[in-house]
Amino acid sequence: MRSIKQRMVLYFMFIIIITVIIFEFFLITSIRQNYYQSLEDSLTGQLQTSAELYVRYFADATLEENILNNVDTFWKQVPAQVEIINMDGQVLMNSLGTATDAAAADVEAALQGTMGSWIGRSAGERVMAASIPLTVEQQQIGVLRFIASLREVDAAILMIAYKYLSFGGIVMLFSGVVSFLLANTITLPLNKVTKAAEVMAAGNFAVKCAPHKLDEINKLSATLNYLAGEIVKKDALKNEFISSVSHELRTPLTSIKGWAVTLQQGYENKELLQDGLTIIEKESDRLTQMVTELLDFSKFVSGKINLKKEKVHLPTLLGHLHLQLSPRADREALDFQIKIDHRVPYLYTDGNRLKQVLINLLDNAFKFTPSGGSVILTTSADQNTYTISLQDSGCGIPAEELPHVKEKFFKGKSSKAQNGIGLSLADEIIRLMQGTLDIASEVGRGTLITITLPLEEAPHD
Repeated sequence: MRSIKQRMVLYFMFIIIITVIIFEFFLITSIRQNYYQSLEDSLTGQLQTSAELYVRYFADATLEENILNNVDTFWKQVPAQVEIINMDGQVLMNSLGTATDAAAADVEAALQGTMGSWIGRSAGERVMAASIPLTVEQQQIGVLRFIASLREVDAAILMIAYKYLSFGGIVMLFSGVVSFLLANTITLPLNKVTKAAEVMAAGNFAVKCAPHKLDEINKLSATLNYLAGEIVKKDALKNEFISSVSHELRTPLTSIKGWAVTLQQGYENKELLQDGLTIIEKESDRLTQMVTELLDFSKFVSGKINLKKEKVHLPTLLGHLHLQLSPRADREALDFQIKIDHRVPYLYTDGNRLKQVLINLLDNAFKFTPSGGSVILTTSADQNTYTISLQDSGCGIPAEELPHVKEKFFKGKSSKAQNGIGLSLADEIIRLMQGTLDIASEVGRGTLITITLPLEEAPHD
């Protein structure tokens, strides 16, 4: 397989060679036509002069008599071969005595009363012939013909053609060198970028592609550098995520194992037994929730999850949420309210996934809102969209962390999240529903999360 450099040089040379050949073809053809036209003009000019001379001085005698008596007058001053032909097409006089084609196109045209010219071969060489009618008192009496060899003209044209072809060869050679150099200006930077990419592919993302003056290659280098930086960043987040998940999984497992060992010792204290079983149940639920989030996240990343859309009665769903989470809000001394817009009681979507998103967001709001604060969920609808707003009076999110909170595995410095995928998972679900999830926050004043969903009608059976 040819390299890009070889193909570029070949393409450049192909274009240059075709261009030079076409240019030289038209140039040499034009020169040849100019030379032949000049010779033809010279012959026709001499013919006209000789014909006028004949009419002026020899019109009182017949054509045959003038040939016998005044032969020298016609051709001694003319370098071309001279022929006089009668109206029957017979050659009455030939200055060189060599055989010629008296039936050529120029003679036929002259016999018809018009001047004619012809290029062909005579006596083994290329010649140009021109003929003119000889007319006395408006009556044509014969044809005067001049024949000139093209040997010298063709030799001159051939010499000029050789010069132009030689010049064209030099141009193509020079163009080949320039094409090679131009190809290097593109392929050498590309080779550097390729080598850097190979190093990155081997796992060394510390290497950087040097910038280049060519915009496309510079953009490619910048893209690779950005890609390497993002991979390093994501890898660091992944490692942090694995460490965090390991820690989070270890905590409930440690509690479960500890209480299992304790209860195996045969305590008869029912209160201690009940406390142990309660803790094991809660830690098992927490462990199950984390594993469920990880499985859901994996499905979303791999694109293996689909929404099961159905008619969802929003007031009922939100009412269940309020009943489910109100005890927790009461325990944590939070003002928890859900304000429902009843104008759109039904929404065509995946109710379970929507409930999962709202529970996730409300769980975060409860975690980051201190006692005495408020968590208010409000719904509203217009002609095309349904909006769910969640406002809390919690600690808020720092401005430098806000653009990253929906990224996979991201956990802020003060985050209480278990694995850093809750918001990312919620955002993926809302996107799958063709909606948007926006977050606005200010440190010390709380966070506002806005979910916008399109109003879709259930398909008719």
